[in-house]
Amino acid sequence: MSTYKDIGVEKVGHVGTIEIRRPPLNFFDISLINQIADALDEFDRDIEIRASVLSAQGKAFCAGANFQDPARQAQEAREADKKGDPADSLGAINHLYIQAVRIFRAKKPIVAAVQGAAIGGGLGLAVSADFRVTCPEARFSANFTKLGFHPGFGLTTTLPELIGKNNAELMFYTSRRVTGEEAVKWGLANELVPQDQVKAAAMKLAGEIAECSPLGLLSTRATMRAGLADRVMAATNHELAEQTRLRATEDFREGVKATEERRAANFKGR
Repeated sequence: MSTYKDIGVEKVGHVGTIEIRRPPLNFFDISLINQIADALDEFDRDIEIRASVLSAQGKAFCAGANFQDPARQAQEAREADKKGDPADSLGAINHLYIQAVRIFRAKKPIVAAVQGAAIGGGLGLAVSADFRVTCPEARFSANFTKLGFHPGFGLTTTLPELIGKNNAELMFYTSRRVTGEEAVKWGLANELVPQDQVKAAAMKLAGEIAECSPLGLLSTRATMRAGLADRVMAATNHELAEQTRLRATEDFREGVKATEERRAANFKGR
């Protein structure tokens, strides 16, 4: 197995494991998503690996993008001073979504071990897996509208396909946090176990999958997920356009600031 900066990668029997190592919140960026995609590509090339587990250190599975990161804020301040097409300033997000689509093109089943919060793009990452094992303490949230933003990471396609259009709308329009118990009831997660057993249960499920014929798994999964990566790519193209527009608004700046200050946002609709 290759060595990566922000993830730990191992092979346990016929199961490949990826552990995100940016605790406590495991915020993502292009580099992290690229590393995960690279590891999955490596698993696809290894004929001994038949399934994989995606887990994380710390209290959160993945809290999405860190809008309060000083380096990110400085970059966005510079971009705000640019003239011309505002989409020019979002090249980084475009590249992030290109890496995200690579995850959806992985050929072998993935089990996500969601032991804590999966927020925003972190929810998108969890949903990219075939199955999710979680716990009562976990929280799933598409919190984009609370930030004055638009959903991303392909969630406008993947979430409705997983839990139904109306439940997805409920998550998008309210930005509410869905508990582990609710996630299982909605079909957003497949198994609910105590928090300290999440990764072990995910490994057990991946091991059960790995007992099956590798050729049968590849063939069946290709059929079941046919066209998914292309749908996600089309979704991220639209999501990026909407995020480009909303990123330049006062409401987005207020949403990020309110979240940082842990208060209700005072949106103005501009």
